[in-house]
Amino acid sequence: MFGRTRVAIMGTGRIAGIMADTLKGTKGVVCYAVGSRTKENADKFASQYGVKKAYGSYAELVSDPKVDLVYVATPHSEHFENVKLALSAGKPVICEKAFMLSEKQAEQVFKIAEEKSVLVTEAIWTRYMPSRSKLNELLASNVIGEPTMLTANLGYNVSAKERINKPELGGGALLDLGVYALNFASMVFGNDVTDIVSMCTYNNLGVDMQDSITLRYRNGRMAVLNATALANSDRQGVIYGTKGYIVVDNINNIGEIVVYDNTHKKIASYKSPRQNTGYEYEILACVKALSEGWIECPEMPHSETLKMLNMMDFIRKSNGIKFPGDEDSPVCEYEGTSAHNENSYQLHDEIQLTAEPVQEAPEETTEEATPIDAGIALEFGTDQAEADSASESGDEKVEQSASNLQGSEE
Repeated sequence: MFGRTRVAIMGTGRIAGIMADTLKGTKGVVCYAVGSRTKENADKFASQYGVKKAYGSYAELVSDPKVDLVYVATPHSEHFENVKLALSAGKPVICEKAFMLSEKQAEQVFKIAEEKSVLVTEAIWTRYMPSRSKLNELLASNVIGEPTMLTANLGYNVSAKERINKPELGGGALLDLGVYALNFASMVFGNDVTDIVSMCTYNNLGVDMQDSITLRYRNGRMAVLNATALANSDRQGVIYGTKGYIVVDNINNIGEIVVYDNTHKKIASYKSPRQNTGYEYEILACVKALSEGWIECPEMPHSETLKMLNMMDFIRKSNGIKFPGDEDSPVCEYEGTSAHNENSYQLHDEIQLTAEPVQEAPEETTEEATPIDAGIALEFGTDQAEADSASESGDEKVEQSASNLQGSEE
């Protein structure tokens, strides 16, 4: 591959637009093509974002020999077929979270990638951000002693969105929001989970709108995680240790990490570095993987994606949450319980879903960011002037996932 990596976007929704803008501001890549189910949508997107090629079908998109990487930005329910289509055409893929609806689907996709020797990775952006390295550094420094417990939550009032409330679209708080909390726990404590206890609140279609999850690890550590599509939460993660604790501002897009000792005295704080949109890190990771001939990104290897989906399969199975085409009995290796019963299947009347639109969070206005290059070292610092906060003030990636899903891509 010579010159800039030519990225093709599959889907024309809001998140696809954010990626198109990201590619404009990232050195070494170009937004080369877009594909939609209709040529009209593809042409409109291409005109708006200055994309060279517009295709009225995904098959045409992946048949273009100049496409170097396909970014899949369609609804959860479409990921399996979309990714298989691209991989079968020999195209490397980065697919939005949740990567697939189930572990079984991911296993099939990874098998194709191995057979074709083609890159495929999950676009769970928190795995690729520099804030992850800083968090790892703090934990390794023993500044809070031995970590014993963590809590994490992520919530947005998005229950009226079709991509959230419809089972046929792979909806629910777990796959859209809980996936971030589970990944946060995994990045901090690893994956040696022995027990999962969970509880959900459902809408009238049986889709989970709220999830409360407790993980117990073999070494005795515990993680208490919450996700809700019914309210905005503080999005905070807290890691408790024997000598202090770490507070993470926004587990979905870390803005600041603050360290406290056992007397609750603030002893250090770290602001996230200035970024374009935050999507650039996952794209640059793919560029690196392509240059090395890898079929997975080390930031989010296939084994990690499978583990996250295995846990979500277990949580769904424990709480009676099914998607169309689900296997009857996902294979999971955890002990655990849930509070699912027939009487808890629907939301109470006062929080039943309505057709009223969700009030969108205000757009953040920022200065145009300097294009980020793979060769630039990004450092954390305590000086506010050195690093802008990465918090998107409500315009989070999950909110960027398509506000208009009726008959269109994410």
